[in-house]
Amino acid sequence: MGENPVQGPENPQNPPGWTPPHYGQQPPYGQYPPMPAPGGKGGTNTLAIVSLVSSFFVGIAGVITGHIALSQIKRTGEEGKGLAIAGLVIGYVMTLAAIVGVIAVVVSLFLAGVAADNAAGSPDGSNQKGGVSSTGNVPENSNAFGGIAFGQGGALVPPTTTDTRVDLTQLPEQGGQALDPAAIGIQASANGEPMQLVVFIDFMCPHCAAFEQSQGPAIQALQDQGKITVEYRPIGYLDRFSAGTNYSSRSAAAAACVASESPQNYKKFLDSLFTNQPAENSEGLDAAELGRLAQEAGAADITDCMDSKTYRPYVAFATGLASTHGVQGTPTVFMDGVQWQDGSFTDFAAAALAAKK
Repeated sequence: MGENPVQGPENPQNPPGWTPPHYGQQPPYGQYPPMPAPGGKGGTNTLAIVSLVSSFFVGIAGVITGHIALSQIKRTGEEGKGLAIAGLVIGYVMTLAAIVGVIAVVVSLFLAGVAADNAAGSPDGSNQKGGVSSTGNVPENSNAFGGIAFGQGGALVPPTTTDTRVDLTQLPEQGGQALDPAAIGIQASANGEPMQLVVFIDFMCPHCAAFEQSQGPAIQALQDQGKITVEYRPIGYLDRFSAGTNYSSRSAAAAACVASESPQNYKKFLDSLFTNQPAENSEGLDAAELGRLAQEAGAADITDCMDSKTYRPYVAFATGLASTHGVQGTPTVFMDGVQWQDGSFTDFAAAALAAKK
């Protein structure tokens, strides 16, 4: 499958002595980037301001001295009228240029401030002005953590939360939080109840596709036996690997549309997204292609849902929530409140089930 481009052995972000673990759990993949600081590139250079202001005053000085010189020449009859006129012309030109420069600086600073406000609106770098609202609805059949869960026979598991709206301004601050699964609805089940399996996925992540392909049948068998419930939480960690189209978030929002309108077809749509997974650093599938895959999976038409970006705020919220509570990459898998980190997933699941007896 190749080295992880974000957290591979040659990546300078890795700590000294880091070595890639066994495939059982891929190394953290797609660390969620912090929101850009307002302004982006720091303050305006001081000398640039001094230069602009100086040129303004030099121009004014040329105009003033030129008029004084012409007045004196007219009174005394001295030579130098041409020089005075030239000084006047240059002074006026420099003054006009300085005024235009001041206007340009003011306009550019204003536009930079607007851009910074738009970029700071949400974890994915956009708010309502930038195309994605900072608030939005939780899809039907889904919880406020970003997941939809299924039990034995593919039966829908009712959401464990009652929130119907998300607000990105209420997310915890980004940065360095320890793993805290309980804070995002991941915990051990009661004795005699099916174990909770939670899988954080990104539809642009090749390791997620590989996990579903290799472990999907075993997971499905445990689900059909009533031993586990399976909850999928699509997030947008790899948006920056889709040539500016935010494919991870777009595809996750499309999945949320299916979850709301056709939950019985959700798993088939999820599988189709991985089967038709685009290459990293491509633009990904467009809305028409996502809609076609949804219909081929038997889901209702999600065109309007995607066009209106109905669940983009929900995906951004789920992504930010996962990041701030220590989910460092995809796929990240929890079973009965414990994270699978390395080794065989089958052995991990068997041990968890045996410990529950």
